[in-house]
Amino acid sequence: MKTDPKNTRKPLAFYYLIAMIVIMLLNALVFPALMSPHVTEVGYSDFLTMIEENRVQEVAMDTDQIIFSAADEEGETAIFKTGLWPDDDLVNRLKDSGASFAAAIPTQDSPLLSFLTGWIFPILFFVLIGQLMSRMLSKKLGGNAMQFGKSNAKIYVESQTGKTFADVAGQDEAKEALNEIVDFLHNPQKYKEIGASLPKGALLVGPPGTGKTLLAKAVAGEAKVPFFSISGSEFVEMFVGMGAAKVRDLFKQAAEKAPCIVFIDEIDTIGKKRDGAHGMGGNDEREQTLNQLLTEMDGFDGAKGVVILAATNRPESLDKALLRPGRFDRRIPVELPDLQGRVAILNVHAKNVKMDENVDFDAIGRATSGASGAELANIINEAALRAVRLGRDTVSQSDLEESVETVIAGYQRKGAVISEKEKQIIAYHEIGHALVAARLKNAAPVHKITIIPRTSGALGYTMQVEEEERVLMSREDMLNQLITLTGGRAAEEVVFDSITSGASNDIEKATSIARAMITRYGMSEQFGMVALETVNNPYLSADTSLMCSQDTSARVDAEVQKMIAQAHDKAVKILTQDRELMDRLTKHLLDRETITGAEFMDLMKA
Repeated sequence: MKTDPKNTRKPLAFYYLIAMIVIMLLNALVFPALMSPHVTEVGYSDFLTMIEENRVQEVAMDTDQIIFSAADEEGETAIFKTGLWPDDDLVNRLKDSGASFAAAIPTQDSPLLSFLTGWIFPILFFVLIGQLMSRMLSKKLGGNAMQFGKSNAKIYVESQTGKTFADVAGQDEAKEALNEIVDFLHNPQKYKEIGASLPKGALLVGPPGTGKTLLAKAVAGEAKVPFFSISGSEFVEMFVGMGAAKVRDLFKQAAEKAPCIVFIDEIDTIGKKRDGAHGMGGNDEREQTLNQLLTEMDGFDGAKGVVILAATNRPESLDKALLRPGRFDRRIPVELPDLQGRVAILNVHAKNVKMDENVDFDAIGRATSGASGAELANIINEAALRAVRLGRDTVSQSDLEESVETVIAGYQRKGAVISEKEKQIIAYHEIGHALVAARLKNAAPVHKITIIPRTSGALGYTMQVEEEERVLMSREDMLNQLITLTGGRAAEEVVFDSITSGASNDIEKATSIARAMITRYGMSEQFGMVALETVNNPYLSADTSLMCSQDTSARVDAEVQKMIAQAHDKAVKILTQDRELMDRLTKHLLDRETITGAEFMDLMKA
């Protein structure tokens, strides 16, 4: 039978007992040896010489040795010892020299000094060691090692948060939902008169970088109430029960400072579903912490004005008991911003940056579809850094465009050495993408073509930018994407009658799009409107789980291959018909290395 390792932990009193035993052993063996006076061993002849010189003061005899005190060469009294020899005249010699006889020579200091060296000094030594170990442990644990049950929540008052809804752009729906909480904290009486109560909790759900933490601080800044901020990982402790103690302490502090807002970031750390996988009677630290959190949320009165805000990008992993009404009453989505939101976010982050007057944030917003607020902030910062590197005091449109490419594809690898043959293949590959996209109806316009390598591993790329924001994709739109993605490999086949590894990323994207069309969007004639896959987490990854049999999965694979093959054949057909134009565009790209979408369209019309 296996035992639970958590149940084998010794109580604290056990370790105190071990420490006391060690102290007693040191007191009995080590410290007396260190603190006792030094005894010098001399020969019997030296002993007789000291007697003749009248230097011996006091003598004691043991069973196998003689211990005596005498003046040393400097005249200081010291303790000596020597061995026993047959000497009948020894007593007379000692009497004649004036030495006295004693039962024993004291080899230790005064009783007070003996007590200090035997007990007080060892205890102080261990106290000092304990303090040093406590400080080292507290540094590693990020707090006071002796205050495990205390909450590590950071408390911000009105003057410290410094955030309001004006600092949050691109999240109008989320701000509107949270504004009611702010109004309740400002004017609770009008809600009490009608019988309404404040929601106990609101869960902010969305992808990373969309501003969930910023929204929570903005709510506290608007409401002008204390703001408690703590991460879910800070509740997880190495000792069982300490996380639950921190939850109790956090809610106790919140009740004392009500009305206030408590924000728990990454709540999925402690709020995961309880699956009962720990066996009979099993219980772990995370579950105890979650149970305590559920109890505290049930126990406090929302009318006092304590609001719990939490953020997560893994809502599917949260326990259902945490999401029921009465705990987290509201689920507020904080999604990726649309075009209008991206432009607003760019303007917010550009407030403290010197920008050229002709900067067009609308164009940058269209080029950054799917970017989060954090990524847009990074784009502004990268543009400012580039302007400084180039010796300018303002940020231009070119800086912003280059920073978009830096965030998407990485920095330029200006020192990369590529042979002329490979450079030619890369140029044909990228022109293949652009030319196919230009020949397709309703495809996104080409914005830029480059064959300059990037740190992300891309040897070149073709950027397409939609003219307007789109939230729906038709089957024709997705088929156009497949044809465009296969255009690079098709160009290599048409021109060189060979293929390279440069299309690896195109193949991954094309396979993902074709599979999604069949398994999730119902865009296959063979399967129709049937869901064959489900997305595990729409915010963190595109990982999916199959919802079909192995036979159906094999048919799906065959359908994906067929769909991509048809797109590839169409791309080959387009490029074969426009072979002369493709050669001319490729020569221009090799000369310039980078061409804009406008240049590309002008060359096509020439």
